[in-house]
Amino acid sequence: MKIAMLARNPNLYSHQRLQQAAEDRGHQLDILNTLRCTVHIASHKPEVFYNGEPCIGYDAVIPRIGASITNYGLAILRQFEMRGCWPLNESVAIGRSRDKLRSMQILAKHGLGLPLTAYANDPKAAEEIIKAVKGPPVVIKLLEGTQGIGVVLAETMSSAKSVIEAFRGANVNILVQEFIKEAGGTDIRALVVGGKVVAAMKRTGAADDFRSNLHRGGSAELIKITPEERSTAVRAANRMGLNVCGVDMLRSNHGPVIMEVNSSPGLEGIEKATGKDIAGLVIEFIEKSARDGKTKTKGRG
Repeated sequence: MKIAMLARNPNLYSHQRLQQAAEDRGHQLDILNTLRCTVHIASHKPEVFYNGEPCIGYDAVIPRIGASITNYGLAILRQFEMRGCWPLNESVAIGRSRDKLRSMQILAKHGLGLPLTAYANDPKAAEEIIKAVKGPPVVIKLLEGTQGIGVVLAETMSSAKSVIEAFRGANVNILVQEFIKEAGGTDIRALVVGGKVVAAMKRTGAADDFRSNLHRGGSAELIKITPEERSTAVRAANRMGLNVCGVDMLRSNHGPVIMEVNSSPGLEGIEKATGKDIAGLVIEFIEKSARDGKTKTKGRG
């Protein structure tokens, strides 16, 4: 197979592992800098060019689109889809996952466990939405934050109102969520590939940080998840339309609650914590699934 990976940094652990896993199985995997791709739009002839040359002959595309270039990356991915190239994750599904509010609305609609979440445009409604999530304390998140950036824990009513008013005053969209105290600064990342949880780890935040992201100095270890947690992760991936994703959950007093569904999960932490060849499992899934034109949305929707 000939596989394209849309990624800005070819040297990242995840990208190197996926390339090596593909080559070990006899495939060609080209890492294309997403920002060097261009779209040529003409009737009945969608084209993608890379460094001025047409991208042709690819059987599948692996989107590893950074959050800072989501819109541009999705435009490039849609063009691949319109050409009939099979995507590991579809553009529509990635777009859903990158919008925290939209993803929460989708998951809530289908009855998946979530922390109480509120959203409002008017900064004068700050106290109302804080009370709606049974706070303080509350967690305040940027709608498009990533790796723990743009996530604030406000422990008092005054501090929560100040943060909300500051964000909204700067015209920044945010969510306000209940603080799951019983989680104790830990969460679970379940990695789903092709409708199955293939690995899971527990992430623990640094001593002075309530966030458990590994990029923020957290640590990871192997964990055995419950059947309910496994089912929740698989259902979340299915409802979001993602073939490969990391589902982040907290253990609350009323069962697992989903914090985020990550459409471009890093592989380093979970491979080292579990000892599993996740990259190999992803390439195996592509081998079994990639078919020309077998894209649900074909870049539309």
